[in-house]
Amino acid sequence: MKPEGIEAIFLTTHNWGKSAKFFRALGFALEFETDHNSGQLRNGDGPYLFIAEIPANQPPEAHVVLKLRDEDAFKPEPIVDVVTPFEETHWGTREMTVRDPDGRIWRLQAPAKAGN
Repeated sequence: MKPEGIEAIFLTTHNWGKSAKFFRALGFALEFETDHNSGQLRNGDGPYLFIAEIPANQPPEAHVVLKLRDEDAFKPEPIVDVVTPFEETHWGTREMTVRDPDGRIWRLQAPAKAGN
């Protein structure tokens, strides 16, 4: 099984409030906000945008999250450099990170396993 497409874009920012206002001005709607300066926005039926505030001494980053229906059916080809195997996230999914040939990090997200 291969990824089904883009699930989300994960961004880090130095100012959650300004970032949320910026994307709302571009037509994104706030789906939820957390109590730790982060939240999820969406524009239509496409991928969601999750933004999390980080300390000023860390560089802002962007990660594309690819959607998998079933992690057990995903068998990476040898060219795929697995950085971290699937592991639980604190938001209720399982995630693997891989590195492409140019060194960029990609995240693959699958539903949590039954019983977790």
